[in-house]
Amino acid sequence: MVYFCRMTEQMGSQDQEEQELFEHLRIEVDKGQALLRIDKYLMNRVENATRSKIQHAIEAGSVMVNGKEIKASYKVRPEDVITLVLPDPPRDNEVYPENIPLDIKYEDDDVLIVNKEAGMVVHPGYNNYTGTLVNALTYHIQQLPQLPGNSDRPGLVHRIDKDTSGLLVIAKNEKSMAFLAKQFFDHSITRKYIALVWGDLKEDGTITGYIGRHLKDRRIMAMYDSEDKGRWSVTHYKVLERLGYVTLIECQLETGRTHQIRTHMQSIGHPLFNDAMYGGDKILKGTVFSKYKQFVDNCFNLLPRQALHAQVLGFIHPTSKENIYFEVPYPEDFRLALEKWRGYAANSMAVEND
Repeated sequence: MVYFCRMTEQMGSQDQEEQELFEHLRIEVDKGQALLRIDKYLMNRVENATRSKIQHAIEAGSVMVNGKEIKASYKVRPEDVITLVLPDPPRDNEVYPENIPLDIKYEDDDVLIVNKEAGMVVHPGYNNYTGTLVNALTYHIQQLPQLPGNSDRPGLVHRIDKDTSGLLVIAKNEKSMAFLAKQFFDHSITRKYIALVWGDLKEDGTITGYIGRHLKDRRIMAMYDSEDKGRWSVTHYKVLERLGYVTLIECQLETGRTHQIRTHMQSIGHPLFNDAMYGGDKILKGTVFSKYKQFVDNCFNLLPRQALHAQVLGFIHPTSKENIYFEVPYPEDFRLALEKWRGYAANSMAVEND
């Protein structure tokens, strides 16, 4: 029997924050199964799986039999329990290359690191079939020399929301896809986000719980207390700067659920600044003075999106096996809004000290 546990949901392309694009499969081998090499066996049992894709997954340690890693030469036996992690197959049949400029921070034969600007959808989908990151990557990769195992489509193993800026890693061949997917599944990828949230967070903390679709509004996510309603999620946050009515924090993800940071911060009463989907586009903290309202509106205009930036990305390189680490500065809209809040906090403190 084959059990599919897909680690990503098919959603509208505008509400995909830090989704991990891989699937976890569990296969119980039939009692009457004859001895057969595991790569051949899995090719016959797993949809969209080529032999090279299976072999790369085995090399990455993503295929286990009865809880142990195996080699491609292993022969499947009756009643074996096989578990494997595979990159999710592309959902669209056709992606058109588009010559869209990209902020590429690193590139080699295996991986490509992009600093995505806010406003760019990652993957084509409903109402967003052009102008996406994948359209741009497809064009870019087509301009490269053809490499062994390099397909004509870029390999996504995670993605971030349209209005979230920051770092993404793209695999350029099947070997890298398998290796990176395993790291995401094992939660060994380092991902740090910078967020500006409403309210004064008193201390660092960790938020855990099950994230699932909101019962009344399917566009957004909600926190639940049981696994039958959602997927387990973990976010660690650290206070970087207190600015009176808002706080600058760093969030480190252990898991990558849809809208994870946005849902987690809203659940503890500190939604992201100007996050329209989770109530952060209203004045939630502060005074009743008209000048304050005008100040906040100006900040909203400077940063017309949720204040969330994927600043840090670290992982083990698929070929060199070295730890590599990338960090990018705040984008201009985030920086300008943050400077205004710093100025407001400094002026407020000066008035209190007079």
